[in-house]
Amino acid sequence: MRVAIGFHRTPIHDWKELATYAIEAERLGVDQAWSAEAWAHDALTPLAFLAPQTSTIKLGTGIFQIGTRTPALVGMSSMAMQGASDGRFILGIGTSGPQVIEGWHGVHFDKPLKRTRELIDIVRMVSRGQVVAYDGEFHQLPIEGGEGKALRSEATPVEIPIYLAALGPKNLEMCGELCEGWLGGSFIPEHAGIFFEHIARGAAKAGKTLADLDLAAGGGVEFTDDLGAAIERGRRGLAFSLGAMGSMQHNFYNDAYSRQGWRDVCKQVQELWLSGRREEARAAIPDEMVTAARLIGDESMVRDRIKAYRDCGITTLRVDPAGNTLAQRLETLGRVVDIVRDLDREAAAVTV
Repeated sequence: MRVAIGFHRTPIHDWKELATYAIEAERLGVDQAWSAEAWAHDALTPLAFLAPQTSTIKLGTGIFQIGTRTPALVGMSSMAMQGASDGRFILGIGTSGPQVIEGWHGVHFDKPLKRTRELIDIVRMVSRGQVVAYDGEFHQLPIEGGEGKALRSEATPVEIPIYLAALGPKNLEMCGELCEGWLGGSFIPEHAGIFFEHIARGAAKAGKTLADLDLAAGGGVEFTDDLGAAIERGRRGLAFSLGAMGSMQHNFYNDAYSRQGWRDVCKQVQELWLSGRREEARAAIPDEMVTAARLIGDESMVRDRIKAYRDCGITTLRVDPAGNTLAQRLETLGRVVDIVRDLDREAAAVTV
């Protein structure tokens, strides 16, 4: 199992520290670094900043939001990053949600699955050096009756891997069919089948199996002997996801946890949050939900959670290491990498 880190949706204030984090993570053996995009920094600029300062770690957009760029621009940006990183770029895409797409970008959040499929189709054409003539529902290239003509770029030497952030059944199926990897969220290893069943069904449409995809999921990691305090910290993030990351009509994170057995909790937290009762919303989240969704506790507890991810089929563990300073976060990250390597050695020994 590989290990990945991320740079989050909040503004980056210390770019030198960001570079140090990525460089040290690479030294520890971390395989991937993902740059988020919400309403602070974009997903690509941090990766472009890091590309010449790193050499082995893969750099992924986590995520480009569907509808915020033309597919041709996504293809062009991806090819530029693939060149700048010597082939280490991963294109991560996802629909986001109406709160961001409509509220921040002013783009209608309609038929996101169709938009996603069209974007993937066109990006593939661009990166493969094909003539980009496309007649889709959202994208007509060139525009009929206009002055444009179908164009093509130079193909990339190496195919750009596309990962899809997907939570709903139809989106998961499309991920399996069209993509090289899955960016999972709101994921509890004990309920992996709820996600993997749909990914596998989509993969079969394209003559693939689940094993052909990189399945990436994880969460916050904190080594601590004070489990109660860690649970309280974890409640805050979960309550925000369940209550604030969307509207009453569309909250994909809430829906995903609901499908994993927490429907009543998710409904209650969302209602409390949207009515302004945020402390009550946080308090409504049970301890066992926090410990299932995060990797927290002493060394043995964190190891058990990492093993659960590995055993259920996750191939890349995406982690957010706890710590008030960079040194503390790197220490946590190093312990995670050591545990993953140890588990891999144990599995290899059993196989032999």
